[in-house]
Amino acid sequence: MTSFDQAGSAPRPQSLMLTFFGIHALGRGVAVSASSLIDVFAQAGIGEQAVRSTLTRMVRRGLLERHRRGRRTYFGPTARATRVLRDGHDRIWHTGAVNRDWDGTWTLVGFSLPEAWRSERHDLRSRLVWHGFGPLQSGLWVAPGTVDVPAVVAGLGLDAYLKVFQEATAVAPTDARTVLHSAFDVESVAKGYEAFLTRWNTDAAVDRDGTGALVRQLLLHTDWLEQVRQDPHLPAEHLPEDWPAARAEELFRELARRYGESAEREAVRVLDVITPTADS
Repeated sequence: MTSFDQAGSAPRPQSLMLTFFGIHALGRGVAVSASSLIDVFAQAGIGEQAVRSTLTRMVRRGLLERHRRGRRTYFGPTARATRVLRDGHDRIWHTGAVNRDWDGTWTLVGFSLPEAWRSERHDLRSRLVWHGFGPLQSGLWVAPGTVDVPAVVAGLGLDAYLKVFQEATAVAPTDARTVLHSAFDVESVAKGYEAFLTRWNTDAAVDRDGTGALVRQLLLHTDWLEQVRQDPHLPAEHLPEDWPAARAEELFRELARRYGESAEREAVRVLDVITPTADS
């Protein structure tokens, strides 16, 4: 298997790697051997060289730590990665895909960075997108509800360049629907969920290609996380009645349950893990 089922684009190795550690390492305090990762990812169509380069890159970025036991090398999530993984876990299992609890307010973030700060601008925008913000107009981003912006931008060193407003409300001539369609690509978000439903409908999800439950679980969770990552958690009351997020989430949870037990048994059988010590 080299891609998501049917029309899905091939998952990026780093996305798969983060999903893998989110499922098999988060909250367990373990590290996984490079050889185990290579074997598992080979079933997902990711070659050994790509796995090794991804691991090296993630170590360099402070997302993974190396641990050595004899000749074997193991990898486990850093504290930084653990925060990212917990955030993704909460978004999938607690926040959910459908926002039925919007209180009618918005969080606004205005910023103006020096033109040469391309990397800083990219990092800021990436953080904002992940936390449900969209660009309302030049330098002004908006998200439904209350967002803890200091936590979102922590560590970026950009506080002096930001202006933040919470519990803002839209008043005439502006209304919520106008804000949604100005700041967010609502149609694209809907198409993402529809595509997920097509890829993972019950017939297509049947394992016909020899892929084990462990890898199919990995692909499913990676694909679903990509969908919720693209969804700013828009207020349900201002979306079409046939909004596909609820149906897609129901399918994801059904398949996650279906693969989960078999994937866990397979993980116990095939994964070489250790509990790292301070000096390993």
